[in-house]
Amino acid sequence: MEFLESLNALAAKVRQQGSSIATEEATKNAFVMPFIKNVLGYDVFDPQEVVPEYVCDIGTKKGEKIDYAILKDGQIQMLIECKKIGEPLNVNHASQLFRYFHVTTARISILTNGQVYKFFTDLDAPNKMDEKPFLELDLLDVDEHSVPELNKLTKSTFDVESIISAAGELKYIGQIKREIAAQFAAPGDEFLRFFITRVYDGTITAKVREQFQPLLEKAISQYTADLVNDRLKSAITGVSATMPIVISTPSPVTATVSVEPTTGVDDEEVRVVTTEEEMEGYFIVKSIIRPVVESSRIGHRDTQSYFGILLDDNNRKPVCRLHFNRGQKYLGILDQDKKETRHPISNLDEIYGFSEALIDATKRVA
Repeated sequence: MEFLESLNALAAKVRQQGSSIATEEATKNAFVMPFIKNVLGYDVFDPQEVVPEYVCDIGTKKGEKIDYAILKDGQIQMLIECKKIGEPLNVNHASQLFRYFHVTTARISILTNGQVYKFFTDLDAPNKMDEKPFLELDLLDVDEHSVPELNKLTKSTFDVESIISAAGELKYIGQIKREIAAQFAAPGDEFLRFFITRVYDGTITAKVREQFQPLLEKAISQYTADLVNDRLKSAITGVSATMPIVISTPSPVTATVSVEPTTGVDDEEVRVVTTEEEMEGYFIVKSIIRPVVESSRIGHRDTQSYFGILLDDNNRKPVCRLHFNRGQKYLGILDQDKKETRHPISNLDEIYGFSEALIDATKRVA
């Protein structure tokens, strides 16, 4: 629980302060050191745990420094190289990590710009850092599947063998997911040909590929919309979804779902439109309150007047309401007497500014 709270708090800090950070040193002070201390649990002021500006002479290269070395039981376990926030991270930025990796006892190296963290090990060749990470963490878009693996790197639970044994699977799953996302966003020729051969019996000419390209894109869009719609219906009815959501579409998606009619409304179905913006707001609130309540208990119901976020699919356990169906957006938070206070917001990021109030509201109904 404390680990998730620290992760969410740092994510909120990056979101709020990232645009004001202009240097690598400021990035380290504002984001990387808190990540080492609050998320991973190492004492940044204890040289037996964290060594800044770690020096390890290699051959003719003397005096080169790695930003941080993390130790446990007197042995270097992790190396961290930092860049300025917003700077893209690639293999070219990791030259010192490559050099230091094979001359120290470290099995994990981290390349980060304070927002994105890329974790490397030596799966491809012993004692030689891989060129591709086995785990990536973006604090502004946390993949919940990466959280348990990140937890294995914390001081209290650090288990290098467990990390390495899971790293291979994580590495290739991550790469496959990114490739799926890329193909869904812009289907390549091989991807297109794969589906044409399964639905078309004729010769695949350039004209045929041209005809099927928009059809494939439309099929992907409709399929992912169906997945979203299935999940929305599941959340409202309490019935398990038959298909898990594996990826989100880059284009806006609206889903039509049915809800129970309110008092005074005829028995015919009330139809509401759940927008992608409302779902993004839901996931932001969910990430904020997840440290104090199990993820499975957090749900939502959409109505014609507001989008409600609640616990246990119970209207008597409201956490907040999103009023996004008007020019001015509002975040509605209910007190202990179920009295709603509406807070105007100009964008979804401002929801993070109400983290404490949302957590308090969740505790009241939990």
